[in-house]
Amino acid sequence: MKAERPAAAPVVADPRLEAAMRTWFRFLRLHRRITTRAARELRAVGLSIPQFDLLSVVWEREGLSQQDVAERLYVTKGNVSGLVDRLAAADLVERRALPDDRRSYALFLTEKGREVVETGFRLQRELVAATLGDLPEGTVGELDATLVQWRDRVRALPPLDD
Repeated sequence: MKAERPAAAPVVADPRLEAAMRTWFRFLRLHRRITTRAARELRAVGLSIPQFDLLSVVWEREGLSQQDVAERLYVTKGNVSGLVDRLAAADLVERRALPDDRRSYALFLTEKGREVVETGFRLQRELVAATLGDLPEGTVGELDATLVQWRDRVRALPPLDD
């Protein structure tokens, strides 16, 4: 005969917290779906999401150092270096020595790199238009305001000890 577990005490849940938890998990799943979809679309033009992110930063401001790009992407300089190696081998970016620091390089798009970035932006616009851009008027503004509030609360959290 199997022993029965004692009944768990009922959890008295805060309805606001329950709604927040539901939204949290919905947001995480949505992020995963969007990222998966964007990755598939970018693969069609031969890019990964990190590669497209790097190309986008360089497109926005050519001549940045690899360190500046790393800071904008919130990654290490080593991560950027590996990405740049692959993108340079594919003739999408070029490194140019910085005149005041011969050990550092400025990044520039090649003509082929510009074409690939423009294709990536087109794919991104199409995905946004078919999803977020198709929501009822006013909804996107409300969502944006909510995300800004959420972001600000995350930024205000005390740092974790490493």
